[in-house]
Amino acid sequence: MKQAVILAAGEGQRLRPFTINKPKVMLSIAGKPILQYVVEALAQNGIRDIVIVVGYCREQIFDYFGSGEQFGVAISYVAQERQLGTAHALAQVEDTVHGEFLVLPGDNLIGADTIAQFVAVRPNAVLVKKIDNTVRYGVVAVEGGAVREIVEKPKEAEGNIVNTGIYAFTREVFDFVNDELDIPDVINKMISQNCAIKVEETSGTWLDIVYPWDILVLNDAILQQVPTSLGGILEEGVSIKGAVSVGKDTVIRSNSYIVGPVIIGENCDIGPNVCILPSTSIGDNVVIAPFSQIENSVISDDVNIGAGSIVQDSVIDEGCIIKGHFTACSAETEVRINDGYHSVCVGAMLGTGCNLGSGVVAQPGVVVGNYSQVQALKVVSGKLADRSLVV
Repeated sequence: MKQAVILAAGEGQRLRPFTINKPKVMLSIAGKPILQYVVEALAQNGIRDIVIVVGYCREQIFDYFGSGEQFGVAISYVAQERQLGTAHALAQVEDTVHGEFLVLPGDNLIGADTIAQFVAVRPNAVLVKKIDNTVRYGVVAVEGGAVREIVEKPKEAEGNIVNTGIYAFTREVFDFVNDELDIPDVINKMISQNCAIKVEETSGTWLDIVYPWDILVLNDAILQQVPTSLGGILEEGVSIKGAVSVGKDTVIRSNSYIVGPVIIGENCDIGPNVCILPSTSIGDNVVIAPFSQIENSVISDDVNIGAGSIVQDSVIDEGCIIKGHFTACSAETEVRINDGYHSVCVGAMLGTGCNLGSGVVAQPGVVVGNYSQVQALKVVSGKLADRSLVV
C-alpha cells in the first residue's frame, strides 16, 4: 500500500464556534492540527503519496501543508465543492488514485500503530474497533472475518464493533459509488453484489471529534505520549512534576507549579505563582498572569489570561483577552448542540478573539461565540452567538 486518500472537506457544524473560521481537520490539539497527526501516521508507515480531499476553508489546509515536503510526504489536492458525504468525496479522486489505496478520515485522531498492520492488508477491507458506546458510529456486523453489514447509528446496536472510517480499496470501488453519498452504503452495495469486504481490528489510538468537549478528550490522549522537554527559562522556585514540554523563549516565572502531562508552546509568559495541572495544552505567545490555575484545558495561541483566574475543563480559542479573576469551573451540565442535549462535565468553550472584562464568571457548559465581548463582573451561560455583547 503506497497511496492514501484523506477526506478533509467537512466543516464540523456541531463543533461551532471553533469551526466558523477553520475546517474541522485544522482544529489544534496539543499544538498541531488533527490532520497533521493523520499525515504523520501515514508517513511513519511508509505511505508518502497522499491525496487530500478539501472543501470548507481549504486555503488553510493549502497554506499549512503545502506540497507536504516538510512532513516527508508528497501531497496533492482534490476539491469537493459540495460536502454531500464520504462516498461523494471519494468519487472526486477517481482520476487521481491508482491500484490499491487507503482511505482515512482527516478529522479523527489516528496513531501510527493504529494502521501499522492495516497497511499490509489486501483490499477490500475495513478497519474496525471495539468500543463501549456505539451510539455515534456505524456498527459492523462481522461474519467469518468479513463484513456482513454496516448499520449507521443504530438505536439498538447488534454489537460493539464500529467502523473507524479507515478502508483499503482498489479502483473497483468506483464501480459501486454511483449515486451513493456515504462509504458505508457503498460497502453494503458491494456486499450485496458478492464482493467480500475483509475486517481488520485495531486496538490502537482512534478517536473521533464531533462536539466541542471532544477536543479535551483528544488532547488528553495525545498528552499521554508527550516527552519531557524543557526549553525557555525556568526561574527559581518553579516545580515541575511528570511529563512537561516547554517551548523555546517561554518564561516560567518563580514559584509556578506544573504537573504533567502538559505542553506549553513558544514565547509564553507564565506566572509567577501559576498552577498548571494535568492534561493542559497551551499554545504559542500565551500570557498567564500570577495566581491563576489551569486544569485539563486547551489554550490556543495568543491568549492572555489575567491574574487570579481559574480555568477547568475548558477550550479557549486563539486571540482571547481575558482580564483578571475569570472563573470557568467545571461541573456536570446539559449542553445543547443543534437539536440535541448532551450531559457532560465541562467548563467554558470560548471562540476566537473574545474579550472578557474583570471578574467574569462562565457557567459550566457555556459556549461563547467568536469575537464576543463580555463586560466586567458578568455571569455568562448557555450559548452566545458570534460577536455577542454582554453588558
